[in-house]
Amino acid sequence: MSTTINTEINLERVNQAIAAILTVLGEPEIELHTEALEAFHRGEYQIVKRLAATNLSDYYCKALGYLGGALKLTPNTDTILAESARAAADFVRERTLAHLGTEIAKALTK
Repeated sequence: MSTTINTEINLERVNQAIAAILTVLGEPEIELHTEALEAFHRGEYQIVKRLAATNLSDYYCKALGYLGGALKLTPNTDTILAESARAAADFVRERTLAHLGTEIAKALTK
């Protein structure tokens, strides 16, 4: 069976990918994430990039920092979306580990 990959990219498809990434990130839980998401929605992508650059270990900001570049529809758009998705997955992983650690601590210190 042969699989054909459609290499044509357009704004509608990119926005679908962005929506999926934003869904994974979820609602912001801290002020930094709220600031980054609000700037992203306003189209102030340089602010989002600056927040990502000054909070290097923050995967939420990193994921959003890539997304503004995806909207430019360049040959690098696929790579930009992939990197944003990886950062979003890292964010979810870190949040899950923190939650589980807290729950384990509660269970074992009763």
